[in-house]
Amino acid sequence: MSPLSQGSPTERRALLESPTPVRWISPLNLSGDLQMAIDEHLLEQAQANPNSAPVLRLYRWSRPTLSLGYHQRAVPPHWRELAADGVIDLVRRPSGGRAVLHGGDLSYCLIWPSASGARRLVYGRACGWLCRAFAELGLPVRFGKNAPSRDRASCFATSTAADLVHADGGKRIGSAQLWRRGHLLQHGSILINPPAPLWRQIFQEDPPALAPLPLPPSALESLLERSASRCLPMGRGGVSLIHRDLDGQEWGAIEALIGLEGIT
Repeated sequence: MSPLSQGSPTERRALLESPTPVRWISPLNLSGDLQMAIDEHLLEQAQANPNSAPVLRLYRWSRPTLSLGYHQRAVPPHWRELAADGVIDLVRRPSGGRAVLHGGDLSYCLIWPSASGARRLVYGRACGWLCRAFAELGLPVRFGKNAPSRDRASCFATSTAADLVHADGGKRIGSAQLWRRGHLLQHGSILINPPAPLWRQIFQEDPPALAPLPLPPSALESLLERSASRCLPMGRGGVSLIHRDLDGQEWGAIEALIGLEGIT
């Protein structure tokens, strides 16, 4: 039974207005298979436990990796050739969207149990912490206005209402969602220094032209953590980030998930 269904009205109101605990997992630098298995595991935990807390984590990729959206089934032959030659790894995300080249980016995963509202509105609420962080940097972002397109292979080739762009149209952050039984998994890629030669080799186009960030990657991670602690929309009383990394039992479950969703 949920705590909100127990106690007096005053006690229930106090619960609603107290900070919502959000699990923060320290940034990890791992292979694509492991990163996607971690996110799948965290979503499964949210499904299995109705009282599970939201989770937010940042991460990097140990090798140049092309992640494909769950429904992106067409894989160009030259992508497979690059993977066979060891130039890139290929991995499939559980979330939607188009292909993302990882290596010059910082990724995030947000698990939001029992999220509610229209998906467009949820994107707006779930990205507020990112907007605040980039405004603090003096590089404000807004949501894109393009319609989604299945004709473009790259996530960063278009800027939809799920994405965050600068005033000049340069796309800084691409996001995608997976909804499962009312629980949300939102993925995002924050471009920092995209590898232009490899980008052109994969997508036959240049990466977005973006202003360099005025701080090193570790400082960006700290800024995003602070912004999340102020802006995540999980409760009326704000949030409280609780640092809790993956334990041994979780790593065992994660390793069992690796390779279950292959690239066909």
